[in-house]
Amino acid sequence: MDKDSAGINLETKQSQEDIMIEIQNVSKSFGEVKAVDGITARIEEGHVFGLIGTNGAGKSTLMRLMCGVMKPDEGKIAVDGTLVYDNPEAKSRIFYISDDQYFFKSGTPKDMLHLYRTYYPSFDADKWKELMGKFGLDTGRKINTFSKGMKKQLSVICGICANTKYLFCDETFDGLDPVMRQAVKTVFIREIETRGLTPVIASHNLRELEDICEYVGLLHKGGILFEKDIDEMKLNIQKIQCVIKDETELCQVKEGLEILTMENRGTLYTFTARGLREGVEAFMEQLNPVFYELLPLSLEEIFISETEVKGYDVKALIL
Repeated sequence: MDKDSAGINLETKQSQEDIMIEIQNVSKSFGEVKAVDGITARIEEGHVFGLIGTNGAGKSTLMRLMCGVMKPDEGKIAVDGTLVYDNPEAKSRIFYISDDQYFFKSGTPKDMLHLYRTYYPSFDADKWKELMGKFGLDTGRKINTFSKGMKKQLSVICGICANTKYLFCDETFDGLDPVMRQAVKTVFIREIETRGLTPVIASHNLRELEDICEYVGLLHKGGILFEKDIDEMKLNIQKIQCVIKDETELCQVKEGLEILTMENRGTLYTFTARGLREGVEAFMEQLNPVFYELLPLSLEEIFISETEVKGYDVKALIL
């Protein structure tokens, strides 16, 4: 996002109802390592926002800054127009599930229940007991005997039952089996629909976020490359597979479409191109190749296409 488009005074209460979190020119360094570098972004209320990036991109640091665990070296972060750092009132609206979760040594889920009921007055103990039963978690068992996935389930249940407006999740689905991943997503969706919960989910796994997030932001080397609506991204990028018989026809494709990526195996080419489906189909019909079809795009393919345009070579990283 253009920094000027998000430039508002964070010292005063926001009047815009659609603004949930405002991040303005935020940076954070650890020694000589700049973990977050001048990030400006706006996350709107009422949407599931996915924060995506490779390992070391700055996701976890940004999440800690957003929930007020750490103070930015530069810039400001506000939740509902209130600066979040060193502000208990702002923090009371947020529940943060970190990747490296902390539990009491030799503690049980019941101990965590008592702790969170102290810090979150609206904590729903009845719902907590109900979800613990549905997920098959023993409330009296020592948490240090839980598997990684069971600990994640416990954290999610506590986060949901805290009844905060915002739930920040760092690699929440990591360690969960497919059934439990779907169960957690179902719980999220129910809470979004019934009480307006707004989750912000950080992950390096695009496939995990594709069916739940409405907006996504991509981090790389401490900076945000872009933030976009997933549906808009899917509408404006098309994947075409076609047979190209000669160099002349290939040149026509390159000239007639805004090509983002191109691969080929012999005469079979696969392109991603920017544009609406109707326009791309009309061009391909006019070109009349031996064979063509438009294929569905995954979120991962969309991001690879978008980031390559910005000069970020994803393939060099993942191959």
